[in-house]
Amino acid sequence: MSTTRRTFLGLGATAAIAATLAACSSQQGGSGSGSGASGGISLWTHNGGNEEELAVVEKAVAAFNEANPDTPVELKSFPQASYNDSIAAAAVAGDLPDILDLDGPIMPNWAWAGYLAPLQISSELENNIIDSAKGYWNDTLYSVGPYDTSLCFLGRKSAFEAAGVPVPSIDEPWTKDEFDDALAKLSELEDYDYAIDFSVADTAEWWPYAYAPMLQSFGGDLIDRETFETAEGFLNGDAAVQWGEWFRSCFENGYASETPATDGQDFLQGKVPLYYAGGWKVLQSQETFGEDEVLILPPVDFGEGAHVGGGSWQWGVSATSSNPTAANAFIEFLMQDEYLVEYSNAIGNFPSVPSATPSTEYYKEGGALEPVYEIGTKYALLRPATPGYKVISSIFDKAARDIVSGADVKSTLDQAVKDIDADIKSNNGYQAS
Repeated sequence: MSTTRRTFLGLGATAAIAATLAACSSQQGGSGSGSGASGGISLWTHNGGNEEELAVVEKAVAAFNEANPDTPVELKSFPQASYNDSIAAAAVAGDLPDILDLDGPIMPNWAWAGYLAPLQISSELENNIIDSAKGYWNDTLYSVGPYDTSLCFLGRKSAFEAAGVPVPSIDEPWTKDEFDDALAKLSELEDYDYAIDFSVADTAEWWPYAYAPMLQSFGGDLIDRETFETAEGFLNGDAAVQWGEWFRSCFENGYASETPATDGQDFLQGKVPLYYAGGWKVLQSQETFGEDEVLILPPVDFGEGAHVGGGSWQWGVSATSSNPTAANAFIEFLMQDEYLVEYSNAIGNFPSVPSATPSTEYYKEGGALEPVYEIGTKYALLRPATPGYKVISSIFDKAARDIVSGADVKSTLDQAVKDIDADIKSNNGYQAS
């Protein structure tokens, strides 16, 4: 089982694919060579580099094909590193497959570009899927995912006891003052180099995924979520400035390093007692220190509610599918509890349909990752459902890095707002065609 694989986003490559799709939106046409052979439907997936996850899809394809011999699914898997480039090339050529998986946050861009068809799954299934695993744009469902994961803080129980730091509960997370007090006390422990690893060594989509929920907890946001027309007053208002000043202070005060080791190694090697990561690091941490020593802690409530990022890989049907009915039927087939449980056991994420959760190895009652499920379902906030998210993500990433490095908070956020608003204006507000 791969416990370190990041399934929350396809990282930096998603911006490139989304840009390519938008640029070539005028080249739509009939079903091309990406579609299956006569009577069949084609499916492309990014998990060719993950044997465990691919095995679940292969099993579902085999069972579906046995039950539906007239519309067999033909599966083609790609390593994640090359998947988005392959999709981009197929989009330009008009050869998209019937079924494809995609990163949840970029779905609106694909739908806006005209490359996805609205899903036609049963209302019962749609209603049963958790919100963070459903992809809506303009109030229309375009994608659904079989799983999600959650951010959380991982702490060393022995360090909390030594420093006299109370342990927050999922129902009563830290307040800002309580969290600041915890960081101050943990930083005084002689056995550790810093109080916390915020995972700032991670790249690309990690920064918006991880730190925008903190901004939102302060009361700011990446964009006006009601109109999606501007970031003015949201990303550069008083609340956003307070977030930026607080975040930078964590490094200025010596609570966190600006250059931690990658992949949580500072935590795993005992250099920090607190680690901001996610469900994909819990099992490895428990294997290193023991289950009783690892605390799984909720996000901080900085004043406007605690939040974590939501949204992972999802399935959609291309607008050029030669048989959308069969394509939708397969997605429904794959979303059965049986396969959701196998997904969860294989890759460590929690099922997107709650009825599957009690049968999983890690998320059932008393399971090692049960707190991750509780945090994710209680505090998940989706990234803004706008075709412009790929640009927003990149701009926020740069602004947050500049702030941590010492740039003036207000002017940095003002510039970010100007850049985001300019992109929105240049794309006619990303209005549906």
